[in-house]
Amino acid sequence: VTDFLAWRFVIGALAMTAVRPGALRRLPGGGRRAGALLGLALGAGYLAQTVGLQRTSPAVSGFITGMFVVFTPLLAAPLLRRPVGRPAWAAVILATVGLALLSLRGWSFGTGEALTVLCAVCFALHIVGLGAWSASYDSYGLAAAQLLVLAGSGLLLALPGGLSAPPDAGVWAALLVTGVLATALAFVVQTWAQAHLSPTRVAVTMTMEPVFAGLVAVVIAGDRLGWRQVAGAALILTAMVLVETGPRPAAKRRGVPLGG
Repeated sequence: VTDFLAWRFVIGALAMTAVRPGALRRLPGGGRRAGALLGLALGAGYLAQTVGLQRTSPAVSGFITGMFVVFTPLLAAPLLRRPVGRPAWAAVILATVGLALLSLRGWSFGTGEALTVLCAVCFALHIVGLGAWSASYDSYGLAAAQLLVLAGSGLLLALPGGLSAPPDAGVWAALLVTGVLATALAFVVQTWAQAHLSPTRVAVTMTMEPVFAGLVAVVIAGDRLGWRQVAGAALILTAMVLVETGPRPAAKRRGVPLGG
Protein backbone atom coordinates (compact mmCIF):
# COMPACT_ATOMS: atom_id res chain seq x y z
CA VAL A 1 0.00 0.00 0.00
CA THR A 2 2.79 2.46 0.90
CA ASP A 3 4.52 1.73 -2.43
CA PHE A 4 1.30 2.45 -4.34
CA LEU A 5 0.74 5.71 -2.45
CA ALA A 6 4.34 6.79 -3.02
CA TRP A 7 4.16 6.18 -6.77
CA ARG A 8 0.73 7.82 -6.96
CA PHE A 9 1.90 11.06 -5.36
CA VAL A 10 5.20 11.13 -7.23
CA ILE A 11 3.35 10.75 -10.54
CA GLY A 12 0.89 13.47 -9.52
CA ALA A 13 3.69 15.86 -8.52
CA LEU A 14 5.62 15.19 -11.74
CA ALA A 15 2.48 15.74 -13.85
CA MET A 16 1.79 19.10 -12.19
CA THR A 17 5.41 20.19 -12.53
CA ALA A 18 5.47 19.22 -16.22
CA VAL A 19 2.32 21.23 -17.02
CA ARG A 20 3.43 24.42 -15.23
CA PRO A 21 7.11 24.18 -14.24
CA GLY A 22 7.27 27.68 -12.75
CA ALA A 23 4.09 27.54 -10.63
CA LEU A 24 5.85 26.60 -7.41
CA ARG A 25 8.73 29.00 -8.00
CA ARG A 26 6.30 31.91 -8.38
CA LEU A 27 4.45 30.98 -5.20
CA PRO A 28 5.43 33.35 -2.37
CA GLY A 29 6.94 32.08 0.85
CA GLY A 30 3.63 32.19 2.69
CA GLY A 31 2.02 30.05 -0.01
CA ARG A 32 4.83 27.49 0.17
CA ARG A 33 4.48 27.24 3.94
CA ALA A 34 0.71 26.86 3.60
CA GLY A 35 1.18 24.15 0.96
CA ALA A 36 3.69 22.34 3.17
CA LEU A 37 1.33 22.36 6.17
CA LEU A 38 -1.59 21.19 4.02
CA GLY A 39 0.56 18.44 2.52
CA LEU A 40 1.68 17.30 5.99
CA ALA A 41 -1.95 17.15 7.17
CA LEU A 42 -2.85 14.99 4.18
CA GLY A 43 0.26 12.84 4.57
CA ALA A 44 -0.54 12.20 8.23
CA GLY A 45 -4.10 11.36 7.26
CA TYR A 46 -3.07 8.85 4.59
CA LEU A 47 -0.55 7.25 6.97
CA ALA A 48 -3.11 6.90 9.77
CA GLN A 49 -5.66 5.50 7.32
CA THR A 50 -3.19 3.00 5.83
CA VAL A 51 -2.00 1.68 9.20
CA GLY A 52 -5.57 1.69 10.51
CA LEU A 53 -6.72 -0.44 7.57
CA GLN A 54 -4.42 -3.22 8.80
CA ARG A 55 -6.51 -3.40 11.99
CA THR A 56 -10.07 -2.73 10.83
CA SER A 57 -12.34 -3.58 7.91
CA PRO A 58 -12.44 -1.48 4.73
CA ALA A 59 -16.14 -0.74 5.30
CA VAL A 60 -15.57 0.64 8.81
CA SER A 61 -12.51 2.53 7.58
CA GLY A 62 -14.54 4.10 4.78
CA PHE A 63 -17.26 5.23 7.18
CA ILE A 64 -14.88 6.68 9.80
CA THR A 65 -12.82 8.42 7.11
CA GLY A 66 -16.03 10.02 5.88
CA MET A 67 -16.52 11.44 9.36
CA PHE A 68 -14.37 14.36 8.24
CA VAL A 69 -17.77 15.83 7.34
CA VAL A 70 -18.45 16.11 11.09
CA PHE A 71 -14.99 17.24 12.15
CA THR A 72 -14.79 19.97 9.49
CA PRO A 73 -17.45 22.31 10.96
CA LEU A 74 -16.25 21.48 14.49
CA LEU A 75 -12.75 22.69 13.53
CA ALA A 76 -13.83 25.49 11.18
CA ALA A 77 -15.93 27.28 13.79
CA PRO A 78 -13.08 27.98 16.27
CA LEU A 79 -10.16 28.11 13.81
CA LEU A 80 -11.77 30.26 11.11
CA ARG A 81 -14.31 31.94 13.38
CA ARG A 82 -17.08 31.05 10.98
CA PRO A 83 -20.34 30.06 12.70
CA VAL A 84 -22.03 26.96 11.31
CA GLY A 85 -25.75 27.45 10.75
CA ARG A 86 -28.52 24.98 11.47
CA PRO A 87 -29.01 23.94 7.81
CA ALA A 88 -25.31 23.04 7.58
CA TRP A 89 -25.45 20.99 10.79
CA ALA A 90 -28.59 19.22 9.55
CA ALA A 91 -26.75 18.41 6.30
CA VAL A 92 -23.78 17.07 8.28
CA ILE A 93 -26.07 14.75 10.28
CA LEU A 94 -27.87 13.50 7.15
CA ALA A 95 -24.58 12.89 5.34
CA THR A 96 -23.18 10.97 8.32
CA VAL A 97 -26.23 8.70 8.52
CA GLY A 98 -26.02 8.21 4.75
CA LEU A 99 -22.36 7.22 5.03
CA ALA A 100 -23.26 4.72 7.77
CA LEU A 101 -25.91 3.10 5.57
CA LEU A 102 -23.50 2.92 2.64
CA SER A 103 -20.55 1.54 4.58
CA LEU A 104 -21.26 -0.15 7.89
CA ARG A 105 -22.06 -3.84 8.34
CA GLY A 106 -20.94 -4.13 11.94
CA TRP A 107 -19.01 -2.14 14.50
CA SER A 108 -16.17 -2.45 16.96
CA PHE A 109 -13.70 0.12 18.23
CA GLY A 110 -10.00 -0.52 18.70
CA THR A 111 -6.60 0.68 17.56
CA GLY A 112 -7.52 0.55 13.86
CA GLU A 113 -10.65 2.60 14.38
CA ALA A 114 -8.80 5.13 16.57
CA LEU A 115 -6.14 5.61 13.88
CA THR A 116 -8.84 6.09 11.25
CA VAL A 117 -10.50 8.75 13.43
CA LEU A 118 -7.11 10.52 13.42
CA CYS A 119 -7.14 10.23 9.62
CA ALA A 120 -10.58 11.89 9.47
CA VAL A 121 -9.38 14.73 11.72
CA CYS A 122 -6.34 15.27 9.47
CA PHE A 123 -8.52 15.36 6.36
CA ALA A 124 -10.82 17.86 8.09
CA LEU A 125 -7.81 20.01 8.99
CA HIS A 126 -6.81 19.94 5.32
CA ILE A 127 -10.24 21.19 4.25
CA VAL A 128 -10.24 23.89 6.91
CA GLY A 129 -6.70 24.94 5.99
CA LEU A 130 -7.64 25.24 2.34
CA GLY A 131 -10.61 27.34 3.41
CA ALA A 132 -8.20 29.70 5.16
CA TRP A 133 -5.47 29.94 2.50
CA SER A 134 -6.84 28.99 -0.93
CA ALA A 135 -8.16 32.48 -1.76
CA SER A 136 -4.79 34.11 -1.02
CA TYR A 137 -2.53 32.16 -3.37
CA ASP A 138 -2.42 30.75 -6.88
CA SER A 139 -4.51 27.56 -6.87
CA TYR A 140 -2.13 25.62 -9.09
CA GLY A 141 1.00 26.55 -7.16
CA LEU A 142 -0.63 25.76 -3.81
CA ALA A 143 -1.79 22.36 -5.07
CA ALA A 144 1.70 21.64 -6.45
CA ALA A 145 3.27 22.47 -3.08
CA GLN A 146 0.91 20.05 -1.34
CA LEU A 147 1.68 17.28 -3.79
CA LEU A 148 5.44 17.69 -3.52
CA VAL A 149 5.22 17.30 0.26
CA LEU A 150 2.91 14.30 -0.18
CA ALA A 151 5.32 12.73 -2.66
CA GLY A 152 8.24 13.19 -0.25
CA SER A 153 6.20 11.79 2.64
CA GLY A 154 5.12 8.81 0.55
CA LEU A 155 8.71 7.99 -0.40
CA LEU A 156 9.83 8.22 3.24
CA LEU A 157 7.07 5.78 4.24
CA ALA A 158 7.83 3.33 1.45
CA LEU A 159 11.64 3.30 1.47
CA PRO A 160 12.19 1.43 4.80
CA GLY A 161 10.46 -1.65 3.36
CA GLY A 162 12.01 -1.19 -0.08
CA LEU A 163 10.19 0.74 -2.80
CA SER A 164 9.00 -1.73 -5.43
CA ALA A 165 8.39 -0.79 -9.05
CA PRO A 166 4.86 -1.30 -10.43
CA PRO A 167 4.79 -4.97 -11.52
CA ASP A 168 2.67 -4.78 -14.67
CA ALA A 169 0.76 -2.57 -17.09
CA GLY A 170 -2.44 -2.84 -15.07
CA VAL A 171 -0.82 -1.32 -11.99
CA TRP A 172 0.83 1.39 -14.11
CA ALA A 173 -2.59 2.24 -15.57
CA ALA A 174 -4.11 2.45 -12.08
CA LEU A 175 -1.24 4.67 -10.95
CA LEU A 176 -1.66 7.01 -13.91
CA VAL A 177 -5.41 7.33 -13.30
CA THR A 178 -5.05 7.91 -9.57
CA GLY A 179 -1.92 10.04 -9.89
CA VAL A 180 -3.02 12.35 -12.71
CA LEU A 181 -6.82 12.47 -12.43
CA ALA A 182 -7.62 11.58 -8.81
CA THR A 183 -4.62 13.43 -7.39
CA ALA A 184 -3.15 16.22 -9.56
CA LEU A 185 -6.36 17.35 -11.29
CA ALA A 186 -8.53 16.78 -8.21
CA PHE A 187 -6.20 18.78 -5.94
CA VAL A 188 -6.12 21.74 -8.33
CA VAL A 189 -9.91 21.78 -8.63
CA GLN A 190 -10.44 21.43 -4.87
CA THR A 191 -7.90 24.16 -4.10
CA TRP A 192 -9.56 26.52 -6.58
CA ALA A 193 -13.10 25.66 -5.41
CA GLN A 194 -12.32 26.30 -1.76
CA ALA A 195 -11.58 29.92 -2.57
CA HIS A 196 -15.33 30.20 -3.28
CA LEU A 197 -16.99 27.70 -0.88
CA SER A 198 -17.13 27.31 2.88
CA PRO A 199 -15.30 24.32 4.43
CA THR A 200 -18.58 22.75 5.61
CA ARG A 201 -20.07 22.91 2.10
CA VAL A 202 -16.94 21.30 0.70
CA ALA A 203 -17.01 18.52 3.32
CA VAL A 204 -20.66 17.68 2.64
CA THR A 205 -20.04 17.75 -1.13
CA MET A 206 -17.10 15.36 -0.76
CA THR A 207 -19.34 12.76 0.92
CA MET A 208 -20.65 12.19 -2.62
CA GLU A 209 -17.52 10.09 -3.21
CA PRO A 210 -19.08 6.77 -2.03
CA VAL A 211 -22.24 7.60 -3.99
CA PHE A 212 -20.24 7.98 -7.20
CA ALA A 213 -18.25 4.85 -6.31
CA GLY A 214 -21.51 2.90 -6.02
CA LEU A 215 -22.79 4.21 -9.34
CA VAL A 216 -19.54 3.32 -11.10
CA ALA A 217 -19.65 -0.15 -9.53
CA VAL A 218 -23.16 -0.67 -10.91
CA VAL A 219 -22.36 0.64 -14.40
CA ILE A 220 -18.93 -0.94 -14.86
CA ALA A 221 -18.73 -3.90 -12.47
CA GLY A 222 -22.38 -4.96 -12.62
CA ASP A 223 -22.96 -4.63 -8.87
CA ARG A 224 -26.48 -4.43 -7.50
CA LEU A 225 -27.73 -1.65 -5.25
CA GLY A 226 -29.56 -2.78 -2.13
CA TRP A 227 -31.94 -0.70 -0.04
CA ARG A 228 -29.12 0.44 2.24
CA GLN A 229 -27.11 1.82 -0.67
CA VAL A 230 -30.14 3.56 -2.17
CA ALA A 231 -31.21 5.02 1.19
CA GLY A 232 -27.65 6.12 2.03
CA ALA A 233 -27.20 7.79 -1.34
CA ALA A 234 -30.58 9.52 -1.00
CA LEU A 235 -29.64 10.94 2.42
CA ILE A 236 -26.31 12.25 1.10
CA LEU A 237 -28.03 13.82 -1.90
CA THR A 238 -30.57 15.42 0.46
CA ALA A 239 -27.68 16.79 2.52
CA MET A 240 -26.16 18.20 -0.66
CA VAL A 241 -29.40 19.99 -1.56
CA LEU A 242 -29.80 21.28 2.00
CA VAL A 243 -26.29 22.69 2.25
CA GLU A 244 -26.43 24.25 -1.22
CA THR A 245 -29.82 25.91 -0.74
CA GLY A 246 -29.06 27.20 2.76
CA PRO A 247 -27.82 30.73 3.47
CA ARG A 248 -24.34 31.45 2.18
CA PRO A 249 -21.87 33.49 4.22
CA ALA A 250 -20.72 36.67 2.55
CA ALA A 251 -17.46 36.18 0.65
CA LYS A 252 -14.67 38.02 2.40
CA ARG A 253 -12.39 38.12 -0.65
CA ARG A 254 -12.23 37.08 -4.26
CA GLY A 255 -10.71 33.74 -5.12
CA VAL A 256 -7.61 33.36 -7.23
CA PRO A 257 -8.37 32.25 -10.81
CA LEU A 258 -7.60 28.64 -11.65
CA GLY A 259 -4.97 29.68 -14.14
CA GLY A 260 -3.03 31.78 -11.62
